[in-house]
Amino acid sequence: MRITVLSGGVGGARFTRGLLALLRDRLPDGAGGTTADVTVVANTGDDLWLHGVRVCPDLDTLMYTLGGAVHEDQGWGRRDESTRVAADLAAYGLGWEWFTLGDLDLATHLARTELLRRGLPLSAVTARLAERWQPGVTLLPMSDEEVETHVVTDAGTIHFEEWWVRHRAAVPARGFVQAGVERARPAPGVLDALATADVVVVPPSNPVVSVGTVLGVPGVRDALRATAAPVVAVSPVVGGAPVRGMADACLAAIGVATDAVAVARHYGRRADGGVLDAWLVDDADAAAVPALAAEGWAVASAPTLMTDVPATAAIAARALALVDRLP
Repeated sequence: MRITVLSGGVGGARFTRGLLALLRDRLPDGAGGTTADVTVVANTGDDLWLHGVRVCPDLDTLMYTLGGAVHEDQGWGRRDESTRVAADLAAYGLGWEWFTLGDLDLATHLARTELLRRGLPLSAVTARLAERWQPGVTLLPMSDEEVETHVVTDAGTIHFEEWWVRHRAAVPARGFVQAGVERARPAPGVLDALATADVVVVPPSNPVVSVGTVLGVPGVRDALRATAAPVVAVSPVVGGAPVRGMADACLAAIGVATDAVAVARHYGRRADGGVLDAWLVDDADAAAVPALAAEGWAVASAPTLMTDVPATAAIAARALALVDRLP
């Protein structure tokens, strides 16, 4: 069984961890893993250069989470982290006080930067870094080319991470610009992972700046529309609020309401030119099911809060079960 996941950071990482737990239970390989082949295509629009190193937040969150090294309370970064380097940089009057790189995390960024400067593309560098963590998936960046999401505000255009981390999305966004996306190409393996999948899953990642950025890479949206695999997604909103983070601010910036029906329609059904076939909503949004079903969606409601790994495995099972409702 081949499963391809289009992922952002924390939400996508936690969902994929639950998906792997489900597959280890249903399709065990006898060695603690699974016979299923899972590929995760990660958003790299959050990437940035900081202190001379290339930081890839979503790739690292996926790698640390699936490799068992993530700081669970934060959902990102390394557990047992320290910040001595950041503190010493601050003593020199350098660095951003709102974006602190931990010492252990910095080692990952230094390693990535060293390999990039040797001429390796980001996809090869990611594979090299993942050898240490053994995430149980093939982890791919959406593109080897640099793509950075910028936020247009009344005061000017800033990097997404500054808007998200420093301002906590409190500065009204007038729009998002994926700088460099028009010349980007899907990383090696991305289009093949979509074309050969048995099912494609879109976890409850940010539909605007995470999944939306992946879909913005030329060729990815077309490949998703063309794949023979069913495309199943989990709603990132529960009861009119985002599951995590400030996705409502991102949706508002593009004129999409923060509710399960509006986000489903934002993605669109493949039968109508969109990118999805099936949509799992939370029980809090069960009222959305009849309306979406009337539009032709394979849709159901279930508890979708990823409170722990077993609960997340159950969410993944519910999402995959929607495949059986497709024509």
